[in-house]
Amino acid sequence: MRLTLHTFLSLDGVLQAPGGPDEDTDSGFEHGGWSVPFIEEDFGNAMDAWFQQAEAFLLGRRTYEIFASYWPYVKGTEEDGPVAEKLNSLPKYVASTTLASVDWENSQLVSGDVADAVRKLKEQPGGELQVHGSGALATYLIDHGLVDEFRLLTFPVYLGTGKRLFADGVRPGALRLLSSSTTSTGAVISTYEPAGAPQYGTFALDTD
Repeated sequence: MRLTLHTFLSLDGVLQAPGGPDEDTDSGFEHGGWSVPFIEEDFGNAMDAWFQQAEAFLLGRRTYEIFASYWPYVKGTEEDGPVAEKLNSLPKYVASTTLASVDWENSQLVSGDVADAVRKLKEQPGGELQVHGSGALATYLIDHGLVDEFRLLTFPVYLGTGKRLFADGVRPGALRLLSSSTTSTGAVISTYEPAGAPQYGTFALDTD
């Protein structure tokens, strides 16, 4: 399987608590729910298309708990669409050192070395092993070179504080743009693939 990483970002790279004020208040974060005003049909269509490609999910503890408290309960409601169907029916692997068990149907804890476990999952036949949210896990996967495709949704807002996907100390890397589009509310949906290490140059004049 290919590992695809799906992340909501502010213009200054913050990924913390895009979906609600109580999602993640670590370090006194006060901007929870910052992505919600920009959600509309274009965004929904992109998410539906990506979820249709999923064959399994890899989630961090916090994202797992948020999803498990919502998606199992939308069956038969107006939210019961492609996203709910995939999340409720497909395997979900949860990377956590604090959870003793996971009760959402088709969920299991990732035990032992997470990088090794993810490599083994990627060796399985199939389409996409998708990561959604899961900020700490996402940074860990980047550091270990395990992401095959980045799907970044960048919203026209800057927050000045909060957890970042490419935080200080993350392993440097270059990306190659595969596609980009803009929603009616100004969110930019971009997909990238890893392109090795950064390349460097200089604008200094050659005076020799």
